[in-house]
Amino acid sequence: MVCYGLSDFIYKQAAAAGIRTDHFLMVQAWLFCPLVILYALVVRGLTFDPVAMWGSLAGAFIFVGFYCLMRSLAVGPVSTIATIFRLNFIVTVVLVVALLGEPVTSSKVAGLALALSATWLLVGGRTAAGRAPIDTPYRSLVQVAIGTLAFGVSTFFHTVGLRHGAVPEMLAVAQAALFMPLATTVVYSADRKLQPSTITFRYAAAASIALLGATIFLLNGVAGGQASVLVPISQMGFVVAAVLGVFILRERVTVRKTAGFVLALMALAVLAAT
Repeated sequence: MVCYGLSDFIYKQAAAAGIRTDHFLMVQAWLFCPLVILYALVVRGLTFDPVAMWGSLAGAFIFVGFYCLMRSLAVGPVSTIATIFRLNFIVTVVLVVALLGEPVTSSKVAGLALALSATWLLVGGRTAAGRAPIDTPYRSLVQVAIGTLAFGVSTFFHTVGLRHGAVPEMLAVAQAALFMPLATTVVYSADRKLQPSTITFRYAAAASIALLGATIFLLNGVAGGQASVLVPISQMGFVVAAVLGVFILRERVTVRKTAGFVLALMALAVLAAT
């Protein structure tokens, strides 16, 4: 939870520093991949298994999710965008309940209803001209919506791999094994060269460490429990990003946004109590 929140805040700072989204994801992947392989070797989790390919499939969707998130953060406030993105657990919960047979309870239904209400509040009202709120451009909201959907699907694929016996560390390695060449190919296709700026490495290094912690902790957690309960808890990291955005970046706090935060926390609390 904390690691995801820190990574969201780092993404916002990188976007504010003018770092290109594709360059950032490429360098983050360059650093994340050897880190996760080293971790898997240390804990003896580097066991090759065809089931781990679910992690590679998840890696493709994670790339789409993070790419859209960073594009959205370039023009939208982190306190709103990160909160909406971290509600991707709604997608995961729906999929694991519908396709993996995890039980549906009244508390889960109530939690999802609260989460959807929180999303509506965080998106904000529309102006008389039918435009998105000034502090959150419509394009930014579309981008974060796509990213939220993609990341929620990726967590579902990880869950499928875990339910079929894949080792959490190997899933993370398989994720990185596809994410890194995909991110590199996108940059090379656009620039015909690989020459990221020095500042990109500084932000990407911090993000890769935070993401490593988030990924390993989440996968090990889901390996031992219900994804429909544990994934929402992990996505509570948006609170960390929102607090940092308000107190460090001085982002505007509104009554509507505050109500959205409260409902999101209530949704996570209800799901966690299941």
